[in-house]
Amino acid sequence: MTHVVVIGAGQAGSSLVAKLRNSGFDGKITLIGAEPVPPYQRPPLSKAYLLGNMTLDRLFLRPASFYSEHRIELRLNQRVTGIDPVARTVSVNSDVLVYDHLVLTTGSEPRRLPASIGGALTGVYVVRDLADVDTMGPQVTAGKRVLIVGGGYIGLEAAAVAAKRGLEVTLVEMGDRILQRVAAPETSNYFRALHQGHGVTIREGVGLERLLGEKHVTGARLSDGTEMEVDLVIVGVGITPATALAEMAGLDIENGVKTDAQGRTSDPAIWAAGDCASFPWHGGRIRLESVPNAIDQAECVAENIMGAAKDYIAKPWFWSDQFDIKLQIAGLNAGYDRTFVRPGEKPGSQSVWYYQGDNLLAVDAMNDPRAYMIGKRLIEAGQSPAPDAICDPDIALKSLLPA
Repeated sequence: MTHVVVIGAGQAGSSLVAKLRNSGFDGKITLIGAEPVPPYQRPPLSKAYLLGNMTLDRLFLRPASFYSEHRIELRLNQRVTGIDPVARTVSVNSDVLVYDHLVLTTGSEPRRLPASIGGALTGVYVVRDLADVDTMGPQVTAGKRVLIVGGGYIGLEAAAVAAKRGLEVTLVEMGDRILQRVAAPETSNYFRALHQGHGVTIREGVGLERLLGEKHVTGARLSDGTEMEVDLVIVGVGITPATALAEMAGLDIENGVKTDAQGRTSDPAIWAAGDCASFPWHGGRIRLESVPNAIDQAECVAENIMGAAKDYIAKPWFWSDQFDIKLQIAGLNAGYDRTFVRPGEKPGSQSVWYYQGDNLLAVDAMNDPRAYMIGKRLIEAGQSPAPDAICDPDIALKSLLPA
């Protein structure tokens, strides 16, 4: 009987095993997770769950009974300690599992502050898994002073939740502006104004020199010499692909676990999907950190394990919730040289359209789902309307879609 072993019980791992069974795979499936709970959604952790608006059971991607009912062995709270690609075995605690296909859906890991600048003090948190948020949650209470380190989406989402819960929030970003790595100045300006309007203090072009305190963090010294008192610190300075097991197995690594277009690694019996995997894209390679990619890529790998020989064609899209604003992003803006802003139909809504020359690359839509949906369809169809038409509110976006 064919045995598929999946390491990593997150969005990608859960999607992959479900797709295998729903597609008629009748072999043995084992899904291994390091956490003690069944696979769950991560995006709500730093938003609805931290705010107390979502209970634990609603986080779960599928009921625990789903796995037993579909003959999926779910091994929780277990860590893989070794992979032998020659013998095709995986060591889990004291057990050794023999596989026919191994899939790495190990996800990513948050970057942490070095201990040398206070990163090991208590009261310093990252927002990545359930344990992080359960530990941090009781500390996120009204009146406390929180420092957010990092002005990307993770940091901004944490700042929004903290402000909603009545904390005094300061966010520092060492770059020239928030979202500098991922968005145009127009999008940065929009979210800076949003946060400042909710009382968040944003310091751009200022880094963290070190955190202060003996055991628990009590303050921070910034790169401009400013010192401030804090009760807790939330670090949102990005994530890195979790490749330790892949490296242990001798697999090729290139900005993550290197795969071919079908999700196969440099070992033909080992596959990868989700945040940890890099794959061919427009003559180069990319790695996408998003829920839609984790689902779609994992399902494609499941089909290929069953012999579909199907290339994964990514359709990148992302989202972020901050205060009462939903940001929806279609496409990838890498390489853009022009941007155009279109006002939305509702107050405070707008969209930013990214072009490289005459080619439409991506759209940021703030509380403007119509612009997002139409932009997504245009990008997937390879259509690039004239920027003048995009910017003209008298021209209906729908009219720009191909017939």
